[in-house]
Amino acid sequence: MDDWAWLKRWKAIIGKLRVVSDPADEQKVLQALCAPQAATVLGFVNAHAMNLVAADAHYGEALAAADVLLRDGSGIAILYRRLGLAPGLNMNGTDFIPELLAAFSGRRVAFWGTQEPYLSQAAQRSEALYGVQVVSVRDGFADVDTYIELARQLQPELIVLGMGMPKQETVAARLAEVGRPCLIVCGGAILDFIGGKVTRAPNWLRRLGGEWVYRLLREPKRLFVRYVVGNPLFLLRAMLCTKTTLAQASSKRPAG
Repeated sequence: MDDWAWLKRWKAIIGKLRVVSDPADEQKVLQALCAPQAATVLGFVNAHAMNLVAADAHYGEALAAADVLLRDGSGIAILYRRLGLAPGLNMNGTDFIPELLAAFSGRRVAFWGTQEPYLSQAAQRSEALYGVQVVSVRDGFADVDTYIELARQLQPELIVLGMGMPKQETVAARLAEVGRPCLIVCGGAILDFIGGKVTRAPNWLRRLGGEWVYRLLREPKRLFVRYVVGNPLFLLRAMLCTKTTLAQASSKRPAG
């Protein structure tokens, strides 16, 4: 067994992350994403994602396959600072995906994820707020081939996946194989937020990086393992993650 395997996967994700330095840089990223020349997958990396990467090699491969990965949350900022890197802006999907929707005003969009009535409510609200043309809604419980067929038939220009990790990253990687120009966004709970199932934390708590506390208090049973168990586990792994250990992980060869 390769004891360095999870560090290798972490290094791959860290090396792939697109650090956004300032608001002007954010606009550059936004403009590029709105004009994809091929099927383009956008993912967001937070502490929970890194825990999944550490535990599941297949998920690590699916996440690393994304064309653009953005830093989401204070956990990754802590990791970056430990490595002596500037973390840049917090590009969490809950704030950035609505900007994308506004930039896709008038264009064909698909919402695949969550469940009714929140899915339809998210579509209706997005059409009203952002002017997008929602051409497809589908819950997040179908098999991958169902979404591939929808993509081929309807040819949306933007696909927002709200299936949660790890399914959405796997679905996104398969959708990218369809090939036509399209932005595929791994959106986590974004459809639940837009559709009214989940509410945002107050602005002051978001600024302090404590939105996870608000979400845990609202959904303690569902999010207990993710936050109460997962956050300390991530911080422990971050303590073990240094430039030296990352270099060792890359050079270490399994015995045999």
